[in-house]
Amino acid sequence: MEKKSKKSSALIHIVTPFVLLAFCVGILIIALIKPADKAKVYLNLAFMDNLKSDPSSAGSGLVLRNNEIIDDYSGEISDEGEFIYPKFGELYAVMTCSAFDISVPVYWGSNSELFEHGACQSTGSVIIGDNGNTVISAHEDTFFAELYKLKKGDIVTLKTNYGEFFYKVSETIAFNKKENKYVSPSENSKLTLYTCKRNVLGSSDERIGVVCEPTEKRFYKITGEENNNE
Repeated sequence: MEKKSKKSSALIHIVTPFVLLAFCVGILIIALIKPADKAKVYLNLAFMDNLKSDPSSAGSGLVLRNNEIIDDYSGEISDEGEFIYPKFGELYAVMTCSAFDISVPVYWGSNSELFEHGACQSTGSVIIGDNGNTVISAHEDTFFAELYKLKKGDIVTLKTNYGEFFYKVSETIAFNKKENKYVSPSENSKLTLYTCKRNVLGSSDERIGVVCEPTEKRFYKITGEENNNE
């Protein structure tokens, strides 16, 4: 009996350090998740141009169309104008807002490859600046890692090569991925931004985001080569 007790005690002494080590490693991994995600955001941005310029980086033959988005237009503007309709896989807008410390590239269309390079707009939603629901999403651990910072009243700006468009956050939202309430077509003009709800244990079926109302449209009066997106 005494021998069994000694063996049991020895086994506990041997196993305990490994259990404690595994526990500490688990805590460390959880603690590093957010900094690692943050670093990934900036690494994605730092190497974004190289990644996008190489069609083979898409992995499935997807050709990414990269445009230089007008950043400092100083010509005539109007509250009405013509849209430049993008093709699938085309970078056609850049999103900024006071709550983000990065500029987010917006691609037309959505698939796993495009999500690696920026935010993606559903082709079932209306083009930026048009009447209806413009729906844009991105991964919560990359380009929309700071989406949760947006609050009611914040301003979101979307710059395209045909104009600059301003929106004000009117509502924060949370919904299940099976719900279509916020991503369905709408008669009202609005911008819907969403991402997955962070879940350290794996992917989540829950989504979080914001709905924004349009406040101003500035269409560019551009002609000739300036209007060419190729």
